[in-house]
Amino acid sequence: MCVPDEGTDSGQGQPRDNGFGKASQLENNTKTPQVGSASEGLQVPGQHEGAARPRRCRVFNPYTEFPEFSRRLIKDLECMFRRYDAGRDGYIDLMELKLMMEKLGAPQTHLGLKAMIKEVDEDLDDKLSFREFLLIFHKAAAGDLQEDSGLMALAERSEIDVALEGVKGAKDFFEAKVQALSSASKFEAELKAEQEERKQEEEERRLRRAAFRELKAAFST
Repeated sequence: MCVPDEGTDSGQGQPRDNGFGKASQLENNTKTPQVGSASEGLQVPGQHEGAARPRRCRVFNPYTEFPEFSRRLIKDLECMFRRYDAGRDGYIDLMELKLMMEKLGAPQTHLGLKAMIKEVDEDLDDKLSFREFLLIFHKAAAGDLQEDSGLMALAERSEIDVALEGVKGAKDFFEAKVQALSSASKFEAELKAEQEERKQEEEERRLRRAAFRELKAAFST
């Protein structure tokens, strides 16, 4: 009785799959390797043809994209975002959002959490970036959120509006903010104030160093 060779299909003489890869691949692996340069070994087909060029990431500037928010408010919201970004990856995923809503006293169902993310998830990655997090409060200010939605509950119950502004409801809070700010001029005024504050601090440090040098010189004489 003729037993077919394990490396070929019976009667066909063709290599067959052994469960770990095609036999032709095994044959290629057993061939004597050809010697080439290191650059040839790292060559990827089409890599100079523009087929696999890395995409450039657009830099997100919250101050220009959300001019209706003051610099102070954006920094406070950034602190809140980082507090709940337990993974420290720059995103709030489903489980982190679940924990956030529980901490805020407005727990949501699994489907409710997914719906919250979906409403502002512009890049469709099933998690919230800082830009998308700010978008929640932008929508609250514009009145684009349903009163009984999870996102509205997040905006209403965040400590930002109560602790810092003393008003009830995220919608009223952000509407007041929008009316009080004059977009670019407000931003420029805050930026100038910060620059003046830094200048004053630097001048004070310079004077302290000069006084210390004078004191040191007096002791050395």
